[in-house]
Order: sequence, then C-alpha cells, then structure tokens
Amino acid sequence: MASVGTVANRFSEKLLGLLDGVEYRRVETSEDMEDIARIRYKAYKAGSVMHLGEETPLLIDEVDFDSHAYVFGIYYEERLISTVRLHHVTPDHRVTSSGKVFPDETKAFLDAGLTLIDPVRLAADPEIWSEMPAIPYLTLRLATMAADYFDADRVLQMVKPAHAAFYKRVFDGDFVASPKSNQGKFIIDLMLMATRCKDVRSSLYARFPFFQSEPFERRMLFARGDDMPFSPLTVRPTARLADSHRRIQLSGGAYAG
Repeated sequence: MASVGTVANRFSEKLLGLLDGVEYRRVETSEDMEDIARIRYKAYKAGSVMHLGEETPLLIDEVDFDSHAYVFGIYYEERLISTVRLHHVTPDHRVTSSGKVFPDETKAFLDAGLTLIDPVRLAADPEIWSEMPAIPYLTLRLATMAADYFDADRVLQMVKPAHAAFYKRVFDGDFVASPKSNQGKFIIDLMLMATRCKDVRSSLYARFPFFQSEPFERRMLFARGDDMPFSPLTVRPTARLADSHRRIQLSGGAYAG
C-alpha cells in the first residue's frame, strides 16, 4: 500500500502535468467577458447556485470592472474550462463580494488594517468538471498568486458548507462565520472561511508545489497601469520553475529570484 507521502507526491505530479496544458487569461475585453458570462451561467444553472434569468449578460456586473477586481479565464488545451474573479480588498478600497453577504466579519478584518484577497464567481464548465476534477486546484492557484503579489493577510473563502472540508484540508482555512441562507441572488447556504496567507504559505507550497509561481508570472497577471503598459494575451504557469528554485534555496543554493 502506498504511503500518504507517496500518494501526495503522485497527486502533485499529476497537477503539475495538467498545468503544462493550462493558460491563464485576464479578461478585459467585451468579447472575452461574454465567454465568462456563458460559463458562469452554465455552472450556476447546473449547480442551482442562484436565481437566474434567461440572459447570460446578467451575470456580468459593474464590480467585474472595478479597479481592484481581476477576472480570469482558465484555459486547458485552448478551451475555456473555468473562471474566477479576484478582489484585492484593502482598508481604503472595500469593494468585495463576500462582504455583501458577511459585512460584519469583512469589516472587522479591514478595520484591523488587514488586506484581503476575495475569490468569487468561481465557475467551471459542467461538461468538463466530471472529466477533470482538478479544476478547483487549477483555478484557485490564481488566489495563491494574488496573495503573494499583493502580500495579502487573508484569502477569504465564501463557500457552501459541504466544501468547507476541502478549504480546511488544502488551504488551512479558518472558520469565520456560520452558514447563511437566502442571501440576495444565492439560493444556497454560504459560510465564510479565511486563510492566514503568511502563516501557511511555506507549508502550502511544500505540500502542493503546483500552487507556486515565479514573480514574473504574477506580474503579468496582476500588474496594471504603468507597472504593466500592456495586457498579455495568455500567461503560462511557472510552477515547475518556481518549485525548482525553492528546492535550490532549501538545499543552500545561491539562486535569488
């Protein structure tokens, strides 16, 4: 029988292999946003997540275009498989989707001076999900990169109670607020968790190397304005390179990234 460590290593290698076929695209054009709306609609309808009309454009709102919001499409072998919207939430910029459902808890973090990454609108193509159960890992890798890039204090997780064990096991998420039901458009119970990014970063990357990234990948995904005068069409993952550099550092090598 394989040991727990062996199983974990095999899983990590499998994820790294899948990443070789992944591309991330920051969505900023109306054409790409229409694709995002369609995959959100398909996913939310299949999962009975929220009240839906007949028009997919209703799943695009003004918050998608907030200066601290980042909408991504995740492509595998050039096919859009999932999407997520990340908010960089600060005491001075409090636009957050999770904060609409859990205002008191989110306000407490911000009033304490903490900065947050809020991943929401996570949706995966239901036709691919059954063939590719690793989609949540490939998608949420963007949240780990955002936490690193913005040096955030917490990553929020507004999730169904049934998914809480996943976020605790993978991201060491802490319980923040009990499930709430009938919140706005949602027709499911939602609870709030949060990961202490700086405390769990080292152990997270040691257990799951595919979450790692190089600084230039994070810059291409999240830089705006003068820091990034152009938006790259697609960005390829750098987890293998980052893991190699981490191993060199742990062995006492001289790499400086």
